Amino acid sequence: MIQKKQNQKGITLIALVVTIIVLLILAGISISAINPNNGIIEKAANARDDWNGANEKEQNKVNEVIEMNKK
Repeated sequence: MIQKKQNQKGITLIALVVTIIVLLILAGISISAINPNNGIIEKAANARDDWNGANEKEQNKVNEVIEMNKK
């Protein structure tokens, strides 16, 4: 019975090491995704700018239609 407990401790230690390695990999991926040069923040800013540009174009077309209907 003592030998089984020692084996379980070894398996637990291996599981702990694997978990730490996986967490380090995920942390590296997260940090690179948030990187301001080409990360999520930059993509969100580009999407915001694109949306604002499209919104302005749509508003201009709506205003044109309104002006045509007034005439």
